[in-house]
Amino acid sequence: MAKRKAFALRLSADILGAMQRWADDELRSANAQIEWALREALRNAGRLPRAADPEDRDKS
Repeated sequence: MAKRKAFALRLSADILGAMQRWADDELRSANAQIEWALREALRNAGRLPRAADPEDRDKS
């Protein structure tokens, strides 16, 4: 499993609330939902290193 690093993230109350509602719909924590959304954005932009992409690991 990849090493994890904690850091503070400042979000507006509106964005955090929207992420929490989305996370609730997906049965995830807000933290996991934010991480998932960031990973998807990086993947879509072609900026996610292959080693960090769990979908690539599943294909091997």
